[in-house]
Amino acid sequence: MTHWFSTSTYLLDGGWGTQFQLRGLAMGEHPDLWNLSRPDEVRSVAAAYILAGSDIILTNTFGSNRFVLAKHGAEKQVAEINRAGVRISREEAKKKNRRVFASIGPTGVMLMTGTVSPDELYAAFLEQAEAAAAEQPDGIVIETMTDPAEAVLAVKAAKTTGLPTAACMVFDTGKNKDRTMMGTTPEQSVEQLTAAGADIIGANCGQGIDGFIPICKRMRAATTLPIWMKANAGLPEIRDGKTVYSQTADMFAEKAMLLLEAGASFIGGCCGTAPEYIRELRNKMPVSFDGQSLP
Repeated sequence: MTHWFSTSTYLLDGGWGTQFQLRGLAMGEHPDLWNLSRPDEVRSVAAAYILAGSDIILTNTFGSNRFVLAKHGAEKQVAEINRAGVRISREEAKKKNRRVFASIGPTGVMLMTGTVSPDELYAAFLEQAEAAAAEQPDGIVIETMTDPAEAVLAVKAAKTTGLPTAACMVFDTGKNKDRTMMGTTPEQSVEQLTAAGADIIGANCGQGIDGFIPICKRMRAATTLPIWMKANAGLPEIRDGKTVYSQTADMFAEKAMLLLEAGASFIGGCCGTAPEYIRELRNKMPVSFDGQSLP
């Protein structure tokens, strides 16, 4: 099947968590609950990335599955929180004719422990995917996955909506930081996620952009599907009790161009990146989605 994203290169958004912290998110507070309690703050993050030049923004729904929400007493609000999150991003994206991928992250429960069954995880992902799809995003992204078995369940659930689905693993383990926590290689991830039905394959989080370049090359060699890359702004450091990332926006954007050369179709940022990082990327990627030049 040929999708709208099959023939171009797209600029994604950057990190959301640090943006919420700048807006007053307290330690231990769940940002996804802001979709209901502080929607204007969520809207301001979406708007900032649109203004910076993102072709595609995500949604504030990364931790909006029943397992994560249960830790905050909100497991009964899965549909409400996801629908609000997608709706906020959609409303901002429409203003500039941009697109939205609904974010689905891990449950935080490991299959290998035996405390949860594959059917239970699938049901949780299906519940979230259906709620997000009700607000008509342009796609779904399964991200920050460390266990390919969980990622496969999430992809299968997302695909029932009929929406294009991206699937991203975290590679931060092993001598070369080229394996997931479960020991899965980029090539194995491509094979497993493709078999599950993913339309886009990629990686996010885990490490800085330098480590993403060889991973991107390996994924590109293993598949003809579009590649999605969202790296961190280097490695985190603790300074004066705060987590900071040393890689500047300009440095990040320069490295990101190597991801284009390596075959990536979707490029954005993860932890430590902000609207200024996306703005620098935009300056180096002058074409927006569908081949339309930005003003």
